[in-house]
Amino acid sequence: MGKLGLLGAGLAAVGVAHFIAPKIFVPITEGAFPEDTDKWIKVNGASETAIGLAIAAPATRKLGFAGLGIYTAWLGINGAKSLG
Repeated sequence: MGKLGLLGAGLAAVGVAHFIAPKIFVPITEGAFPEDTDKWIKVNGASETAIGLAIAAPATRKLGFAGLGIYTAWLGINGAKSLG
């Protein structure tokens, strides 16, 4: 597996960690998603798992990186809302 495959696998592993140890992600998630934080931990975990798996596979890598860009922008927007 090349570097991009490892990057994707790592992101997918972090996504799975949202389900295995969700309390770790509460401090990170509650700022951007103060309402129903537990739900958003699961949504973010599912998103990161799917995006990571897409990046890990060469056939879906471009789609995975497009998804990563959209997901990152969406997280940034929600994080910025919590600041202002």
